[in-house]
Amino acid sequence: MTVPSTAPGPLPDAVTSTPPADAPGVPDAPPALEGKPPGQRPPSRLRALDGLRLVAALMVACYHYGGRDGEIAKAWGTSPSNHFPTMSEWFAYGCLGVQIFFVISGFVICMSGWGRPLKDFFASRVSRLFPAYWAAIILVTLVFALPAVAFATVSPSDTLVNFTMLQQPLGADRVLGVCWTLWAELRFYALFALFVVLPGASRHRVVLFCAVWTLAAAMADAADQPLLDVVLMPEYAPFFIGGIGLYLVHRFGSDALAWGIVGVSFLIGQRYAVDELWHPQNPDFFSYRHTSVIIGIVALGYLAVALVALGKLNWANWRWLTVAGALTYPFYLVHEHLGWVVVDTLHQDLDVPAHATFALTIVAMLILAWLLNKLVENPLTPVLKRSVTGKRKR
Repeated sequence: MTVPSTAPGPLPDAVTSTPPADAPGVPDAPPALEGKPPGQRPPSRLRALDGLRLVAALMVACYHYGGRDGEIAKAWGTSPSNHFPTMSEWFAYGCLGVQIFFVISGFVICMSGWGRPLKDFFASRVSRLFPAYWAAIILVTLVFALPAVAFATVSPSDTLVNFTMLQQPLGADRVLGVCWTLWAELRFYALFALFVVLPGASRHRVVLFCAVWTLAAAMADAADQPLLDVVLMPEYAPFFIGGIGLYLVHRFGSDALAWGIVGVSFLIGQRYAVDELWHPQNPDFFSYRHTSVIIGIVALGYLAVALVALGKLNWANWRWLTVAGALTYPFYLVHEHLGWVVVDTLHQDLDVPAHATFALTIVAMLILAWLLNKLVENPLTPVLKRSVTGKRKR
């Protein structure tokens, strides 16, 4: 069940500063902001960022359900372009949610790692990523093993490797097609932990990290050496770095250096997005993506996170956005493969119209994500975090 690498990466934690770090379903609490007077500090939770994460996840779901061919065409019984002749062209841009996710990840990982010892940072990442991920692997494996499900399964050996989250570098088939980006996130976490968290985060050190990584990634691209590409991720680095730069703006206020990091990362990142997604018009391709639209969507992603960083979206402080943020990661994990099964069942077996099937499938995956959050993430995340850190529950 190997799937092309066009889905987004894992969705980072929502941003909060009030609940205890081990509270079920609650991300890690950052330290107090420096460089801003109390009257200018944002509310305790950046709920707008939760909403942005859900928007990015829904973009990707639209791409997977209506913006590409492959297994989803098998689920629909024909190409999605036949069911959504106009919208399929726009759904094809949904894969750009990966760039938005990586920008958000840079912002949030910089926040969650600031002032935190390496052990706590490691525990927060493990406890955040693995419970829902393990549950999703088990769930997809069981569903795909059902006789009525016509999608190919992964071998038992490769399935076991998937539990490590290292299947991509080890060359094993992926149970979850979207999980290739977890490998990108893990490499980002490792770089940030080694060069920022371990020596201790400071503005100077984070700026240096961004500058060195930007230059090293460009050199790795020029050198065309596989090992350098694996470590430095030139095609993804600009988006992580852009998010880090926006967090510097959020923490310390606007200055030319922080905005310079953001600007350079955008200029480099849009080039990689265009290079990956643009191609000459060709009737053999599912869709044609315009260069200007690709650049515009990437720019809107940066702009949205920038508005959060500047506090311009503090008015979007609705509690339901916190729930939306909590559902995003489990939704991301299960929506693609299990969505195939739901689409096939509703549209081909039950003859539900395509547009209704599309909407019902998204709703079904959100409900499943809510169940995973309540039944898996909430109870297991604090337990796993305490196990890794060695701290006992009081």
